[in-house]
Amino acid sequence: MSSPEALIPVAVAAAQTTEGIGTGRLLPTVAALLGLVGVVLGALALRAARRATGNGRGGALTAGVAGLVALVVGALHSANSAGGLGTGNGLAGAVLAMVIGVAAMVLGGLALTRSRRVAA
Repeated sequence: MSSPEALIPVAVAAAQTTEGIGTGRLLPTVAALLGLVGVVLGALALRAARRATGNGRGGALTAGVAGLVALVVGALHSANSAGGLGTGNGLAGAVLAMVIGVAAMVLGGLALTRSRRVAA
């Protein structure tokens, strides 16, 4: 039988050869998905604010918060990532999360403004 110390180099080599999403890409991907949820909620709230029956205020606030979180997480990750695009550190996902976060915040803000007009 082999000792546990002899298995450590094998485990390190196996960890280095695995492919897939790594820890550097996971956080910006989740942030981009959260921003995408914010865009969908903002669009739905904007649609509800245009109707006379609903105001869409809750969806607008949720879209704005989701967009803000995506923007902040994307900005922090892009500021702390080493290397450029294509290095596997998630910089492209962070930039995408920032763009989608801004779009979610804009849609949430528009829906919130229109929901105030409908309520007044």
